[in-house]
Amino acid sequence: MKIKNEISRIKSKIIYGVRSYLEARHFSSDEVKQANGLGEISGNLKGKTIFITGGSRGIGLQIALRAAEDGANIVIAAKTADPHPKLPGTIYSAAKEIEAAGGKALPLQVDVRDVEQVKRAMEKAAQHFGGIDILVNNASAIDLEKTPHLTPKKFDLMHQVNTRATFMSSQACYPYLQKSSNPHILVLSPPINLAPHWLGEHLGYTLSKYGMSLCVIGLSQEWRADGIAVNALWPRTTIATAAIQHMPMGDLLCARSRQPLIMADAAYQILIRNSKTCSGNFFIDDEVLKNSGVEDLEKYNVKPGAKLQPDLFL
Repeated sequence: MKIKNEISRIKSKIIYGVRSYLEARHFSSDEVKQANGLGEISGNLKGKTIFITGGSRGIGLQIALRAAEDGANIVIAAKTADPHPKLPGTIYSAAKEIEAAGGKALPLQVDVRDVEQVKRAMEKAAQHFGGIDILVNNASAIDLEKTPHLTPKKFDLMHQVNTRATFMSSQACYPYLQKSSNPHILVLSPPINLAPHWLGEHLGYTLSKYGMSLCVIGLSQEWRADGIAVNALWPRTTIATAAIQHMPMGDLLCARSRQPLIMADAAYQILIRNSKTCSGNFFIDDEVLKNSGVEDLEKYNVKPGAKLQPDLFL
């Protein structure tokens, strides 16, 4: 039986490799270009199942709540099952908020660094809701220390939670997304800006975030023939989350930030698009909303009229 399974696995791998090669040769640059931008709206998120990593608070939770308004099924895959001493929210409190907003929730305690935990969580999600339509790679770790002071532990943590988890979560979700009528992967990562300033400021963190962005480029091309959209979303300004609040001068920074709702509204506009005509993009939150007809961006400011703090990498 083991030999038979191994032969089957090798056969599938060869077939997939040949198919991928032929598909890569098939697509011209013009066809790839046509698949960029927001494209047409496919429908709302009612009944769609969304798997969100690290969604117990902050931007991830806001994306979940916005989708819940349509009646989406939300899987909160995050580490916090017990209250954090400094940061609000657990997977269970997030689930209650989602259901109060009109969605269905499945809270699952998951460490995205553990691939087996991620796979089991996706299996449970698919069994519970009948499949997975959308993956939001939201989980992220940050440490802006300069190279001489960044410990190997912190370096590894950022690369495991950022780049590695994005790659492995996307890989684990692939079989489920293949079966969806409008499959999307949304990665919260920046456009790749190779200006030396950004690499020189915080090399360890920048490498880990650009790794996520490279996943967007690679997977959007690799899975284009499957109709799986892979896009990135990044904020124009800093976003007032609890993590920002606890940084040095956090109150001042929050006052110059926008609310997480702007990222949620932008994410919603991306996820309702036709996956075949909206892939491979590095979206900026306010540009998405402007292109979707939103004129009043001031409503997202924490403090009306405040001078906004630009986010990193832009």
